[in-house]
Amino acid sequence: MAAVLLAVTGCSSTGPAAAGHGGTRASRSHPAAPTVRGITLPSWYRTDYDSPAAPRYLRGIRAAGARWVTFTPTWYQNGVTDTSAHRTEETASDASLRRIVKRAHAAGLKVMIKPHVDLPGDIDRAEIRPRDRAAWFAAYRRFITHYADLAAATGTEQFAVGTELAGVSGDTTAWTKVIEAVRSHYDGPLTYAANYDEYQHIRFWKRLDVIGIDAYWPLSDRPTTDSARLARAWTPIRTRLAAFAARQDRHILFTEAGYVSQRGSTTAPYSWTVSKQADTAEQAAAYRALLDSFEGRKWWAGVCWWMWDDWPNSGETPTGLAYTPRGKPAEEVLRRKWSP
Repeated sequence: MAAVLLAVTGCSSTGPAAAGHGGTRASRSHPAAPTVRGITLPSWYRTDYDSPAAPRYLRGIRAAGARWVTFTPTWYQNGVTDTSAHRTEETASDASLRRIVKRAHAAGLKVMIKPHVDLPGDIDRAEIRPRDRAAWFAAYRRFITHYADLAAATGTEQFAVGTELAGVSGDTTAWTKVIEAVRSHYDGPLTYAANYDEYQHIRFWKRLDVIGIDAYWPLSDRPTTDSARLARAWTPIRTRLAAFAARQDRHILFTEAGYVSQRGSTTAPYSWTVSKQADTAEQAAAYRALLDSFEGRKWWAGVCWWMWDDWPNSGETPTGLAYTPRGKPAEEVLRRKWSP
C-alpha cells in the first residue's frame, strides 16, 4: 500500500492510504478518518427531507451509534435507452436537501450525498443502456455536477459520482470526464457505489478516493440466524476484497449493505420481498456477521447501512418486514458494536 493518506470517507472509514485524482492525489489528501459508521436515509418524494419525522430520524440514527448519514436525491429515466434523466415529484427538492444536511450536521452527523438515477417500477438501473451514450453522459455530467455544487455549498463531507450503473460503468473515458467535472465543483473525497457484482469491472477506481461497493452478496442457501455461519460465508469474499483493495491501492467502503427483516434475507440481501414471514433474528445475525467480519480491517473504510426507515405513510413494505433496523434487534447490534 502507498503511504498517501486517505481523504475522509463517507460512512465509516479507516485503512490504508489512498492516492487520488489520476493516481496522484497526495497534494489534496486529508488525514485518515475513523471507520465510517453510517446509515442511509433515502427520499421517495419531493418533500420527504422536510418531513416532521426528519429530526426524529436523524436523532435515532445518531443514537444507534452512526456518525454518518447518506442522502439519496433521485432523478428518473422513462426507459433504459433514454438519453437523460429528469426530476419528478419523487425527487427531493434542493431546498429540502440543503435543510436536512444542515440538520444532520447539527445532530453531530457527517454527510455523504449519493445521487441516484432510477427507472420506472421495478426495472433495475443497471439496465440503463442509452441509445446515444455521448448525449447521456453529457446530461449525466449536468445532473451530477448540480449535486456536487450543492454538496460543496453545504459542507457535505463525501460525495458519490454514481450508483450501480453497470450498463454504462464500463465506459472508462466517459467516467473519467464525469469525475474531472465533479472535482471542478467539489473538493471533498469521491467514491462510486458499484454493485457487488460490478466492482471488479470498474476501471476508474484510481481516479477516485475510495472504492464503493453495495455489498449485497448472498451469504446462505437457506434461512439462518447463525451469525458465526454467516461470518464464515464472508471469509472468501473478504479475502478477495482485501486483495482487490491492495491492487487498487484504495480503501473499500460498503456504500450500501442491508437485510430485510424477513425469513431468508441472507439468501438474497438485495431483495425487498424474500418472503412474507418476519424474521428480525436473521436480520440481526446478518448485521452482526458483517461487522464481526470487517471491523478492524485496515483496508475497510466502513459501511453505510441501507436503510433507516421509510417516511410516514410512504412505505410499500410493512416496517416489520422492511430493511430498517429501527426498533428491532439489529438496532441493538449497532448500538453494541458502535458504542463509544
